[in-house]
Order: sequence, then C-alpha cells, then structure tokens
Amino acid sequence: MARKEFIVEEVQKMMGNLEQVRNIAIVAHVDHGKTTLTDSLVARAGLISKELAGEQRVLDFEEQEQKRGITIKSANISLGFSYKGKDYLINLIDTPGHVDFGGHVTRAMRAVDGVVLVVDAVEGVMPQTETVLRQALKERAKPVVFINKVDRLINELKLTPQEMMEKLTKVIFQINKIIEGSAPEEFKKEWKVSVENGKVAIGTAFHKWAISLSSMKRTGITFKEIYELAQQEKHKEIMEKTPVDDVLLEMVINHLPNPAQAQKYRIPVLWKGDLESEEGKAMLNCDANGPTVGVVFGVVHDEHAGEVAVVRLFSGNVKKGDSLYLASKLAYSKVQQVSIYMGPDRVNAEKVSAGNIGALVGLKDVYVGETISSKPVEPFEQIKHYSEPVVTKSIEAKNSKDLGKLIETLRGIAKEDPTLRVELNQETGEHLISGMGELHLEIIEYKIANEKGIPIVTSPPIVVYRESVSKEGPVIEGKSPNKHNKFYIKVEPLSKEIVEAINNGEIKEQRIKGKAQELVEKLVSLGMDREEAKGVWEIYNKCFFVDRTKGVQYLNEAKELILQAFEEAMTKGVLAGEKGYGIKVVLVDAVLHEDNVHRGPAQVIPAVKRAIFASVLQADPYLLEPKQKILVQVPHDYAGAVLNLLNGKRATLLGMDQEGEITKIQAIIPVAETFGLSNELRGATQGRAIWYQEYYGYEPMNKEMSMRVALQVRKRKGLPEEIPKPSDFVE
Repeated sequence: MARKEFIVEEVQKMMGNLEQVRNIAIVAHVDHGKTTLTDSLVARAGLISKELAGEQRVLDFEEQEQKRGITIKSANISLGFSYKGKDYLINLIDTPGHVDFGGHVTRAMRAVDGVVLVVDAVEGVMPQTETVLRQALKERAKPVVFINKVDRLINELKLTPQEMMEKLTKVIFQINKIIEGSAPEEFKKEWKVSVENGKVAIGTAFHKWAISLSSMKRTGITFKEIYELAQQEKHKEIMEKTPVDDVLLEMVINHLPNPAQAQKYRIPVLWKGDLESEEGKAMLNCDANGPTVGVVFGVVHDEHAGEVAVVRLFSGNVKKGDSLYLASKLAYSKVQQVSIYMGPDRVNAEKVSAGNIGALVGLKDVYVGETISSKPVEPFEQIKHYSEPVVTKSIEAKNSKDLGKLIETLRGIAKEDPTLRVELNQETGEHLISGMGELHLEIIEYKIANEKGIPIVTSPPIVVYRESVSKEGPVIEGKSPNKHNKFYIKVEPLSKEIVEAINNGEIKEQRIKGKAQELVEKLVSLGMDREEAKGVWEIYNKCFFVDRTKGVQYLNEAKELILQAFEEAMTKGVLAGEKGYGIKVVLVDAVLHEDNVHRGPAQVIPAVKRAIFASVLQADPYLLEPKQKILVQVPHDYAGAVLNLLNGKRATLLGMDQEGEITKIQAIIPVAETFGLSNELRGATQGRAIWYQEYYGYEPMNKEMSMRVALQVRKRKGLPEEIPKPSDFVE
C-alpha cells in the first residue's frame, strides 16, 4: 500500500510542473492493440508486473471488457515516469475502438492535448481509425502514431524488409491524408507524421518492443537487426534492447504538447467566452492561480461515493470543500473529495490543479460536458457526438417491486454514457433505451441484469426513424378551440447545407435570444434569405421555426407557447410519431385575442400544432432511416456470398478492393437490415469474414416504403392505424 500512497504524493507534486505534464489518449480501431499497449506503460509506472503487461489489460477492468476482450469505456490513469533525469506526469486515457462506444472517444478528446494513434500493421487504416483521428483533430489534439503488430508482417505474412517498408509507408501516407483534410489550418504541415520527424514508432505491444528513429540512434540497434531477430522469434531479446514503454514515452514527451502550450490554441476553439476576461486569460495561460474553470468529460457511478465527476481543469485548482458553479444548473455545489485515478483505483488527493485531470466527488446531479467554475462563466462548447442512437429497445423490470431500482439504475447509466438515451413512454409505461447499435444495448442490459441484479425483460430491437418533407406545403390556418386566435403556418424542407451544418455542430440547436448576428451571417452564407435568418426563433431536432410575420400584436406574449407547440410537433411527427428532421416551419401571419386569458396553452398549442401537421401532410412527407457503413474483409472465395447477402439487405455497394488473399467490401446498409447480420455473415462465409460497422447518418426512404414503414411503426406504438389526412386537423 505504501508504494501507491507514495505514487499519489509524487503525482501531486508533479501536477504543478506543467512543462512535465502530458494529457494523452490512446485511440484506435477496435482490436488494434490499444489496451495491450497501455499495459506496458502501467507496468513501467510500477502498478502491475512487467510480465503481466499485455495479458492483464489493466484498464479493461469491467467484467464484460475482460470477457469480450474489448474496451467498452474510457479508463483514466495518472502515471509518474522518469525520463532523462526528470519526472513526468502522464494523464492517460485508454479509449474504446468499437463503433458502438464511440461516444467515450469523443468525450476523452475534450480532456486531452495529444493522442497516440495505434494502427494495426496488417489491417492498416480502418474506418474507425479515420473517425477517431478526425475527432481528435477537431478537438485540436495533436497526434503521434504507433504502428502495432509489425511482427505479423515478418512472421505470418513473410514480407521482405522492402515490402514491409512499402506497407508501412502506405499506412503513414493514409494517416497524413486525414491530417491534411481535418487538422486546423495553422497545423496542417506541423502535425504531419513521419519516421524522420520522430512522430512514428513501430513495434508490437504484445511482445513489448518498439523502435523509432530516435530509439535506434539511442540504442544503436538497426532495422535489419530487429527484422532478423523477429524472424527468429527472439522477441524477448528485442524487448530487452528496445522496450515499447521507452520508445512510446520518449515519443509522447518529445512530440506531444504540455497543457500550457496546448491551451493557447485549444481554448479559443473550445470556449466561446471573452478571451480578454480574467478567466479567458487564466485558461490561455493554464494559470493555477487564476479562477477555476474545467469541463466534466466523464461521470462514473461509484456505489460508495455516489457520482464521481472526471474533470479536466483548464485554470485554477480544486480542493476538498470548494464550492463550484455548475453552468447548466446555475447553482453551486460542494466538492466532498478530490482524487486521481490509478487505473481501477481512485485514490484521494489533496487537490487537482490547472492543466491536469482529476476526479471530484460530491457535485450534485452532474453530467458529461458540464462546465464547472469558481464563479459563473460562459460554458464550454457542447461535446458533439458524430453519431446518434439509432436502435431502441423497450425494457421492463420482471418484478414490479424492482421498478424503482430500475429507474434509478437507468438514470445513472444515462449520465455515465450520454450517447445512450433513456425515455419513459408515458402512454405505455415502458422504458425505452436507445443506443448506437445492438452491442451497445447488449452491454447495458448485461449491466442492469448482472451487475445491478435486476431481472429484466427487453423487446426485440426497434429502429429509430425520422420524418421530413420533400416540398413546400400550403399555408394553413390553425384556429384555437375558442376561435379567438388564428395562426397561418406553412412548412418547407431545410436546405441540405443547413442540415449538414447542424450535424457538424457548426450550428447549435437552441432557442434564439436577442439578435444572433453570428448565426444570421452563418445562415446567409449557407444560402438562407437574410430576413428569414433574422426571424429564426428556434432550432430544435434539426428543424427550424421561423417568424415571417409583420407587426402582429401580442405575438411576443404567445411566443413561448408557439415554440412549445413546435417542439411537440417535431418530437412526435404526424406520419409515425417519430422526430422531425430538416423541416422549416414558417409562421406567416397570426391574429391573437387581446386578453391573455383567451390565449392560454389550451388555445395556442393545439392551434399551432394542427396547422403544422396539416401543412406537413400536404408537403409530400417521407421517412428517413438510419444507415451504417459496413466493411467486410473476407477470403476471395466467399466474396460472392457476401455480396449476395448484402444485396438482399438493400445495401449500396461503395467499392471492392483486393489485397493478397483478401477482398475488402464496403457498403452502406440500413440499420433495420443489420439485426442478426452477424450470424448470417458467419454462415455465408463459414466464419471466415471479419467486419466493422460505423454510423453513416440518416437517408430518405422512397415514398412507397415510407408509408409502409410508417404504418408498421404506428401499429407498434398503438397509434390509430391509418395515417391522418389534412382534413383531420383543419376544418
């Protein structure tokens, strides 16, 4: 125990010396070797034995992670290292590679200044490699690269040194292409990686050795020597000469920025407040003596301590007993405990200071993405997830006595994982959980049933659709039940450019307060009429509400209720009770009663909603369905069987590549067709196929199919089985 306490004290001291602090995440495609690599660093810091490194997978400490051999959620660890006579503190996050857990990667990027991108030498750059690297670059986290499993190129694929070099050059070229496309303008050149500039290391995490240009100079070992030793399977000998932890640490320390350097260019992008203000300057300079400002990027549920907020501090420091302001709650909350993570253990500490990562206990009802500060400040930009929940299951407690416990558990899980949506269907009383894919929901079910011990019953997976319109609808007069108020409303499709800007996070979903000049300019640049852009009242569910009226009396007093009606109509659409998508609702004119008693919620909400629905029904409404991009790797002989299978599932072929004995097939497939796909692919290829899926977005369904699916969804939801007609909503 003494050793661990000693480590915490050391870590505490090192936090203040920012030049020797690095906040990094290890990111990669699934199964490319991140956690195995992390083990070697944990062993180097003395937390596990070196022999166990790579097998223990210390940061996969959840039972499901150990069982499935994949990382499910990000794990944090603070490690102290000595390098060239100096002590360094590395705050490390091991992130998942599986697409269903991509949300954990996005959140980790907010907390770190640099990433180690791990790429499998045999598989090369895969879809998820590209996604995680783009996410890192978007959050201004600088990359270095570790090409893993190079021993397989030598021992399994029997490549010559020349062929091996060609293969590695191709991988580096692909990574640089992504950096060129997604890195911030000023860093496009500087952040490129190459063996020559020291930002690429190659090796094998499993056999615990690696080389880079500087390690070869340092140890005097040559590539030729390594190749020959690996050919003879003398991996232990190579490890003794050039251990992976040495090479990796050297690369991280020399090429990834410390917090003080990184915050100068990260803060202006992540935080939209006044950079000249006291807190703005403190964050730019990573000043531990300035006001405290930080972001919660993880919430862990600890059965003894309750909710633990995992925080990156950008300025100031936090001690036990401090009161912190939570931006979304507009209230202060008291810190009961400050700690740091040493892998699975959370160890108490005296304080966490600027530029570091720590864990705080006691913050009430905290959520991922929350801005915390010593006094009210402008909150940080929301953490934007590139994919959204597309698969839903209903979940019920087997025994009614467990209902309270189930609700509590679902709340906790939803806080830890913001990519999971939990809602209670008021009409049926069932709980709906929506996740990224089948595996995501399977893990959640496992947690509830096995870890929390609540027997549950779940429905088969259901796909989440969206509703939109293909043309402008007519202007409809919506009358309030008392006939004293009239609203003239029409709907039309939003332009593709604007929907894309919302999806990319360039336009925030919000109720507009005051003159939003920046938003107006952005919308005009995307082709919206200036007058219309000025009249935007709200952006909600990727839909707009626009006021085009002139001088209507009492309109401002009814604004709240009009927007409530708009939100309700865009949350439960008229076709199938699904959310709206890319619809612009325009208020053209209105007549309101002078006495506000006659324009309360019971009058305004139904009038506006009915007018929206009647216009939608005459604007050629249709459904959009979620799709995934799938990459299947399979021996040539089975490629035909895979193509036949995909064709039968309404897949669109993107391309086919051949590499050696393997055919790579890329396609876009509707989520509705992916249930049970795993078993079918195994059957069609006798278990020889490897495949990966990632979120692709929503795409329109044709009219005939839209109507067919809408009827099925209505039936499932217990809605009247016929799709309504415009005359059902207006007289």
